[in-house]
Amino acid sequence: MNSSIRAIVFDFGGVLIDWNPRYLYRKLFENDDAIEQFLAESEFAAWNDEQDKGRTFDEGVAEHSKKFPQHAALLRAYHERYLETVGGEIAGTVEILYALKRAGYPLYGLSNWAMEKFLLVRERYALFDVFDAYVISSEVKMAKPDPRIFTLLLEKIGRRAEECLFIDDAEKNIAVARELNFQTIHFQSPEQLARELRALGIEV
Repeated sequence: MNSSIRAIVFDFGGVLIDWNPRYLYRKLFENDDAIEQFLAESEFAAWNDEQDKGRTFDEGVAEHSKKFPQHAALLRAYHERYLETVGGEIAGTVEILYALKRAGYPLYGLSNWAMEKFLLVRERYALFDVFDAYVISSEVKMAKPDPRIFTLLLEKIGRRAEECLFIDDAEKNIAVARELNFQTIHFQSPEQLARELRALGIEV
């Protein structure tokens, strides 16, 4: 065990769970260009971020449908068919997760997710049982890269940032974690994650 790392913190979506709204929308559009046009025109990413920060999906769909009535049915579909946006677990990363658990590392999660949707996914994947604790953004009404959510996590797990390795696929989240003195790995693939863990003296 790497003695300087006392806790490993995982992001969920894009690291352990393959989530992408395009998985659903490919069933509803004729081609990818039309999907990208819809996502841009509807300001989808910013809209979804508000649910990650604690707004309910019922509220979010109602409010955004008033702003973009032409997209109301597509927004509602995302709400009602959310599980179709999940492609499954990212197997290579999950294997690493279990290896870290066997090695004795305390494991934590820090994820931007609407709790009502996270719970749908949570009950379908046993990998979440591995975690000692996690912080879900919508539950605490703040989201990465807000430094406050990192501080809240540290308070919850009783660790200093220097003792924690943070793994996330979003560079903006990694940048903030580094500023707070977390050790970090910017996730790109399970193979790359394994290499960087070994470089830190963590065998997986």
